[in-house]
Amino acid sequence: MRIVIAGGHGKIALLLAERLTGRGHSAIALIRNPAHASEVYATGAEPVVLDLEQAVVTDLAATLQGADATVFAAGAGPGSSAARKYTVDRDGSILLAEAAERVGTRRFVQISAMGTGLAPAPGTDEVWAAYIEAKTQAEDDLRSRDLDWTVLRPGRLTDGPGTGSVTLAPPRIGRGDISRADVADVVVALLDAGHTAGLTLELVSGDTPIEAAVAALAD
Repeated sequence: MRIVIAGGHGKIALLLAERLTGRGHSAIALIRNPAHASEVYATGAEPVVLDLEQAVVTDLAATLQGADATVFAAGAGPGSSAARKYTVDRDGSILLAEAAERVGTRRFVQISAMGTGLAPAPGTDEVWAAYIEAKTQAEDDLRSRDLDWTVLRPGRLTDGPGTGSVTLAPPRIGRGDISRADVADVVVALLDAGHTAGLTLELVSGDTPIEAAVAALAD
């Protein structure tokens, strides 16, 4: 498969690219900063410099030509403003989905966040509230499109090693931690799991091996 990853220099994206190329797939990582290209090359993926906040849909469509799938793993990141939650986490996803529709790249996995779809509690930090609202709007847009989409909402991300076992199910499963390594492994499994198209899934650490957890979603 040829897979385009938006947010290609993110921690999950780099782990994902390494896993995909290790399995013989072709991974194209969209990055904003050319200085990050060497880290992408180290995963075996091909870096493409493309700033989601500045790009137009034709830019993304050209990159997606011939792709079998795309993964939205982009985010404004810690320390960013509330405004950038909308321009990256929401608008970037919408732009990628529109480009995927244009060129017929039907498989689309969106990495979202636990808590998306719920109204922020009163007194919630302005930036966090914007993040959840932006993710919610991005999910809503994706569900309206003629794509084979899967939305994945991980719990609190950690940098520890993956365990290979998770809890993966439709909302709501309760909050918990999940390593970025396990998130990357779940995305790999989802990309080839057509039965998960049209599903919104939440993910935390658990006791079920990843392949079994994904297979069980067909029941």
